[in-house]
Amino acid sequence: MTPRRILIVTNGPLCRNPRPLKEAETLGRAGYDVTVLTVRNHAPSETTDLAILRSAPFQRVCVDLLPGQGGAAVWGRRFRLRLARTLATRLGLPLMEALGPAAALLRQARRLPADLTIVHNEVPHWAGTHLLADGRRVAADMEDWHSEDLLPGERAGRPLARIRATERALLHRASYVSTTSHALAVALQARHGGRSPLVFSNAFPLQPDPRRGPPGEPPAFFWFSQTLGPGRGLELFLAAWRLTREPSRLVLLGSPRAGYVEELRARLPSERQGRVELLPLVPPDGLASIIARHDLGLALEQPFILNRDLTITNKILQYLNAGLAVVASDTAGQREVLAGAPEAGVLVELAETTQLAGRLDGLLADRGALAARSRAARRLAEDQYCWEHEAPRLLNAVTTALVA
Repeated sequence: MTPRRILIVTNGPLCRNPRPLKEAETLGRAGYDVTVLTVRNHAPSETTDLAILRSAPFQRVCVDLLPGQGGAAVWGRRFRLRLARTLATRLGLPLMEALGPAAALLRQARRLPADLTIVHNEVPHWAGTHLLADGRRVAADMEDWHSEDLLPGERAGRPLARIRATERALLHRASYVSTTSHALAVALQARHGGRSPLVFSNAFPLQPDPRRGPPGEPPAFFWFSQTLGPGRGLELFLAAWRLTREPSRLVLLGSPRAGYVEELRARLPSERQGRVELLPLVPPDGLASIIARHDLGLALEQPFILNRDLTITNKILQYLNAGLAVVASDTAGQREVLAGAPEAGVLVELAETTQLAGRLDGLLADRGALAARSRAARRLAEDQYCWEHEAPRLLNAVTTALVA
């Protein structure tokens, strides 16, 4: 019997898009003929992506934006992208091309036969609505609520009305829509109507039973992201951390924006600046072991950004997997996670600086209680937030979509 064909469309490298990568690996191992259509737009990621592909149960097709990959075609795509961004920013034109090579991605998706196409991120979502109009069977994953994301100053040039129309169309017409939290699923349906989204968390496969770092060192707070920059809660955390009395360290992993690490250290007294360590980005398969060397995971989502309030990012779930006690800002999504095991972490108000400093000192002062929180965090991952629980839900959704 010929395997059913699944096309997964995303807007960037595999190693920087863990959700579609897990989806592709799961469906490929389940016997589907899986193709991932990506945009090759980040040269440093290509080596990691090629390493992933050597043992992947799927194939990759790329729309290239990297110089030297496709000659005049790539030059033309890069020119259209720059022009669209200029027109969107200066004239407010609602151009999807400002977010990525929309037309090229759609053309390539149309060339690839599929029994089901699953679209991730804004530009693939837009392409998915056109594929639906072509009569294709399409599902959509809404890891983020893209029309309600980012700081106000970062929204300039984004075609928000078109993104909202795309979200609405997918919720009404896609074979299924999935998202990351029950809070976000309820909000999306309340805003746009249509079917209720399925919930697949951002969990990862369980890593081996984690072990902490070298004994005797002060406990370490850990935070990671692909980009280390403003608007991610670190400034508010540092305002409280500088007031703590118990010894601790702060470890940040990510690619920093120019001057940002120096700006963060300048917020601290000189004697505390040396307790901040910066780690570079690592391949996806190396992240879990690095997280597990630390003690407290920082999930500092900003509740005044609606998407960040409602979604459950992979960050907090990676901490649980690694057995880190969690310090989480009080968002709807993170309340949803810790409701399953309140002893796994603490919910905090980032803006309440003095109160937060006291909560941090309380966590640091009692090593026994901190170890108990770590064990509770790992149990929550094992019992609820691991990919071993999510994969069957994905497979059931795909099976149902293919027979509908």
